[in-house]
Amino acid sequence: MKILLVAGGDPNHWPAFSNDFDKVIGIDRGNLFLLRQGIVPDLAIGDFDSLNEAEKEEVFSQVVEVQTSPAEKDDTDTQLALTTAFERYPNAEVTLIGATGGRLDHLLANLWLGVEPRFLPFLRQIKISDQGNDVSYIASGTHQIAKNPEMKYVAFCCLTPVKKLTLKNLKYELSAVDFLQPTSLASNEFMTGDAEVSFLDGLIAVIQSRDI
Repeated sequence: MKILLVAGGDPNHWPAFSNDFDKVIGIDRGNLFLLRQGIVPDLAIGDFDSLNEAEKEEVFSQVVEVQTSPAEKDDTDTQLALTTAFERYPNAEVTLIGATGGRLDHLLANLWLGVEPRFLPFLRQIKISDQGNDVSYIASGTHQIAKNPEMKYVAFCCLTPVKKLTLKNLKYELSAVDFLQPTSLASNEFMTGDAEVSFLDGLIAVIQSRDI
């Protein structure tokens, strides 16, 4: 199953996407953006504090299932949406859009979703996407990373300390290097075929990107 989560970031930053998602979940203002593009979410989640009363009515009158939350809460609306998606569909592939291009604190909160213990069992099922970036997550082990043909660069963002990071079949390779603090190894490039990434401990966001 494929699920699309749509947060409230500027739709001009959305990637192109097809209708092959089984479920669409709108997050707060993301619901309004979806409706105005002719897409009715299967579920609307949020505190909806970013909508005025007329906009709320527009969402609530068209979306069959609405899950509201208080404005003052521990989780962000995006965290609530991701939690709900995996509670209902634990085997789903989840793509999050509308999560970039706006406030920096929102961007960082979304990027660090993969570090949260509750989402670790679903790590390889989460992707964040916009027009110029695709973000996926990997934990310790050995991984084959396929190139997104629409992207030029690949970065390895160490979200935690990482032990013995090895990068192969990339323009800039590494052999068993430790990183003691979070850091982004930016602007690498694929060679022919898949890249091989291995490390003993930690968590990495793999970011494939292009200049817009």
